[in-house]
Amino acid sequence: MTKIVHIRRFPVKGGFYAINLFGIIFTIQELSAVELNHERIHTAQQRELFFVGFYLWYVVEWLFLLVKFRNGIKAYFNIRFEKEAYNHQSDLNYLKHRHRYHYR
Repeated sequence: MTKIVHIRRFPVKGGFYAINLFGIIFTIQELSAVELNHERIHTAQQRELFFVGFYLWYVVEWLFLLVKFRNGIKAYFNIRFEKEAYNHQSDLNYLKHRHRYHYR
């Protein structure tokens, strides 16, 4: 079962309304099934890299892409973890047949 914590304000600007930290989803609104699936895909990714590895890779890749694109939002959408989550968020059965390390 996924732990969801409702918060009043989101710490990051840019229209975001949920963040997954160590498998706990913090959100300012109710999540649809698709949005929840997106966050659960991130939980699977985090577990594969023992959480800390996921965050290190995520930040380093975002910084590299930020230099490449010179746009924080474009960099965000091109992070391999986000690409996997966005590409498969509508497949509510994705986690049942997902291959480990699919973001590579």
